[in-house]
Amino acid sequence: MTTVLAVRELHGGYGETDILHGLTLEVAAGEIVTIAGTNGSGKSTLLKAIVGLLPRVRGSVLLEGRDISGLQAEARVEAGLACVPQVANVFRSLTVEENLRVAGRRVDPARIVQMLDLFGALKPRLRQLAGTLSGGERQQLAFARALMAAPRLIVLDEPTAALAPALVQQIFDLVATLPAQQVSVLMVEQRARQALAISQRGYILDQGRIVLSGPAASLLDDARMTELYLGTHHNT
Repeated sequence: MTTVLAVRELHGGYGETDILHGLTLEVAAGEIVTIAGTNGSGKSTLLKAIVGLLPRVRGSVLLEGRDISGLQAEARVEAGLACVPQVANVFRSLTVEENLRVAGRRVDPARIVQMLDLFGALKPRLRQLAGTLSGGERQQLAFARALMAAPRLIVLDEPTAALAPALVQQIFDLVATLPAQQVSVLMVEQRARQALAISQRGYILDQGRIVLSGPAASLLDDARMTELYLGTHHNT
């Protein structure tokens, strides 16, 4: 199976202190991979390193075999890596259509039509300000913006954070459709069990290190995974 993302011996952090300690992981074509762990385990820091937003990094990040470690975040997007951050993932003062049009340098009108077909809730709200959308609609818009450039990999940071419970499953259902769009997924998610349920594989982080990895079904049955994720220790 083709490897879309390969992270090798990744170290990094802020200032002089490392938060990540030699992380190695992969995402294959067509896979959804979940990263879980307690608060402060380094999950979001890892995603920042992958997308080019961590100020100090050692190691390598390869996208479809190409080393993108030296590229700025915008260049990584052009290389085929998209990201949906946890917060500030849409321009609230712009309309839905404007959000889609500013998602890339070259906007294909046909691609906008495709996004509106994929995210049907956005179609009647094309000229509505993003800031007036519901939480679920804003998250759909964030996904649509990320997919405008037809990425090979999408990185999701807590995609269900701050959503009403009724919308959570809707977002997981949406994530589950992405491999059918030829987009692989690397996801950090606080609802680890639900995320792993739609994933092929997972990695469990603790204090900036991978302590468990394997098929998602095996991790769901692993007592150590439950202990680590529920935060019975290492709560910082």
